[in-house]
This record gives sequence, C-alpha cells and structure tokens, in this order.
Amino acid sequence: MNTQVATREMFLAGLVNQCEKLGAAHLKSSAYGLDHLRDIAAQYVLSSHFPTVKDEEWRFTDLSPLLQIPLNLPQSNLSKIKLSDITMPVKDKADLPLRLVFVNGFYAPDLSTVNLPNLPIDFYVGNISNAPEKYQPRISDVLNKHRQQTEVFTALNIASLVDSAVVFVPANMSFDLPIHLLFLTAPGASPTMCQPHCLVIAEAGSNVTLIEDYATIGNVAAFTNAVTDVVVGENAAVNHVRLQREAGNVVHIGTSAIAQSRNSHYTCHAISLGGKISRHNLEVFQRGEATETTLNGLTVAFGEQLSDTHSLISFNHPHGTSRQLHKCIVGNKARAVFNGRVFVPKAAQLTDAGQLSRNLLLSPRARVDTKPQLEIVADNVKCSHGATVSQLEDDELFYLQSRGLDLERSRYLLIDAFAAEILDKLPIVGVAKMLSTCMAIQE
Repeated sequence: MNTQVATREMFLAGLVNQCEKLGAAHLKSSAYGLDHLRDIAAQYVLSSHFPTVKDEEWRFTDLSPLLQIPLNLPQSNLSKIKLSDITMPVKDKADLPLRLVFVNGFYAPDLSTVNLPNLPIDFYVGNISNAPEKYQPRISDVLNKHRQQTEVFTALNIASLVDSAVVFVPANMSFDLPIHLLFLTAPGASPTMCQPHCLVIAEAGSNVTLIEDYATIGNVAAFTNAVTDVVVGENAAVNHVRLQREAGNVVHIGTSAIAQSRNSHYTCHAISLGGKISRHNLEVFQRGEATETTLNGLTVAFGEQLSDTHSLISFNHPHGTSRQLHKCIVGNKARAVFNGRVFVPKAAQLTDAGQLSRNLLLSPRARVDTKPQLEIVADNVKCSHGATVSQLEDDELFYLQSRGLDLERSRYLLIDAFAAEILDKLPIVGVAKMLSTCMAIQE
C-alpha cells in the first residue's frame, strides 16, 4: 500500500471515528433504528476508498485538498449564532415566514419559526426526534433505504445521523407557504465537518414548495456533507429550490435522492454559487407511470472554484417525461463540471426526455467539462440532448457601450440575461433577486 492510499484510508477512518463519537454524545435512543443504520454506514465507509480522479465518476473533480483540512467534531453550542450574521435569501421576512434552521447539523429551535398560527393539522416541519409518533413508521421506511449503501459520502453522512430535518405533508394537502430549510455551517475557531440530513415526504395528492439553503458563518475552512431524501407520492407535486452559497474555503458535497410515484411532478432548481470545491449529486428515480421531472440548474464559479454537478434521471415505467436545463457561468481560473445521465430501460417505453447544457466562459483560463450521458434500451422513445459553450459576444458588448453603459455594466447585463432563463423560473421572486445580486458581487 503506497503512502497516498494509506493517507486517504486514514482520513476516512478518522472521519468515521468522529461520527461514532458524535453518535455516542448526542443520540439518546435507538428511535428509527438509527444506531443500526449508523453502524452499517460506518462499515461501508471503512470498506470503501476515498474517491480520486482515477475514478470515472470523479475524474474531473480532485478532492485531495479535503485531505489537508484537519477536521473536528461540529460544535453544538448554538447560543452565539444569529441569523443577522448571514444574508437571507429574501429581504421581506413575509416571503419566507416558515423557517427550519440547523446549525452544524443540529436543530436550532431558537432560530427557527415553525410554530406559526393556523398551520394545517397533520402537517409537520421540524426535527426527527420531535416528529409525531404516528409518522415514525413512514419515516423509518424511507430511512431504511440507507441499509443498502452505494456511495461513500452518503454513507459517511448516515454514519453520523443523530438528527434530521423532516417535512411531512399529508395526503391531498396543498401547502401554500414556501418552507425555508436553512443549513448553516459554523466552524468556530477550527475546521469542522458538518453533515446535515433532510427528509421530505409529500404524500399522495399533496403539493409543497421547499427552499433548501446552505450557508456559512465565519471564514474558517469546513467540510459540508449533506444528504436530502425526497419522496413524492402519487399525484403529488414538489417544487424544490436548492441554494448552495457557502464560503469560499468550504468543501461542499451534497446528494439529493428523489423517489417519484406515478403521475407525480418534481421540479428542482439547483443553484451553486459558493464553496472552494462543490459537488452536487442529483438522483431522480421515476417509480411509476406518467411521471414528470424538471431539473433546472445554474452553476456560477469564479476565482479558482471547482463546481461539479452529476445528475441521474432513471426511468422505470412507460410514459415518463423529463426536461433538464443546466447552465454554467465560469470566470477567472474556475472550473465547472456537468454530467447528465439519463437511463431508459426496456420497461420505460414512450419516454420523452430532453436535456440541454449551456455554458458561458468569461475568461481564457476558465474551463467547463460537460458530458451528456444517455443510456437508452427502450425502442419507442423520444430523447434528445445538446450542449453549447460560448463567450460574451463583442458586438453585444459594443452595442450596450454605444448606449452609454461602461464595460463592467455591459458584461453584467449579458451575464444576468444568461442566468435569467434559470432564475426567472424560481417560485419566489425575492430569491431570484438575491441570487442576481450575489452574481454581480462575484463577477
């Protein structure tokens, strides 16, 4: 065994040891069988290897800088944390009145506003330990899928699962208020590993909008390893916004696993702005006929950022549809990666899937790697894909400058127009305005 391999294996073993200490310190009972799930996940991590660029799934994303960060257990003392320390995704609190906050993976009730008046009966948003007892079997069913681990960072998250955000929308309920799920990483004085977990269950015929938001307090290096499970019931609809806007010295790895039942609708708007290294694994499994999936993605990377998006849409039944649009804006010496896999087996006849990757490079040293990956076995389908890479056009810049705008303002307007195709689809206007402002600051 060479030194580099030993270092990577020691790193994973050290993280598992921290997970075990975290569980011993914070898990008060074996509710939901979490102790058993954590043990299974820990063993999987110990038997796995740390991903390198020699692995096909990671060949564009070098995680070796993560090995250099001396990570520590997350602090659970939340008394000094204030929401005023971060920029909220909307200026008007009335736009997002329902907020569930986790800090370093722990529920922060003093920062959350989940007990609003007139909330529907049987609706629940909170942490897993306070979930109504009648929902525990359903929650356990979803968590039990993690008994079969296939990915090292998802397993690492489950190995430290002592708390989780939970959103439960009962059958036939159309919940009008967007739910803000805010996950803060607050390293304190030393680098921290933060592993938030989120579970969303939208039962048959329900409708809900989610804002899943990752941000950082402080400037100390950190590792955020997040897992989100979303279950979309028959005839249900979930509109899901995922914002990753962590600090520039954070390594962020997130996995979103979506299970859709027949006639359901799932829409995801995944926006990645922050992090030194960022990876989002978005996996959608259509588990019923006539299922609709829409994936909109926007990556903005400047400086020396590396932002990687890997998506999977797995069709398993007839009459499934999907539409995917992913855009990357890359400047300076930054790099963006998009790998969009679509799997259509023989059982998924009459599938209609469309995928488009559009990329804007703002400097000669910026780079984007885009890879459509369509795997089609069914013979009666309509599937398409396309990819473009472009730069700001000189004639467009000249036109704007001829109308009195300076070069900087002209560049911003063109970049903003490129991003607007994604941002204009967001269900909350205030969030789109905040993101547009963030892009202007980065550029």
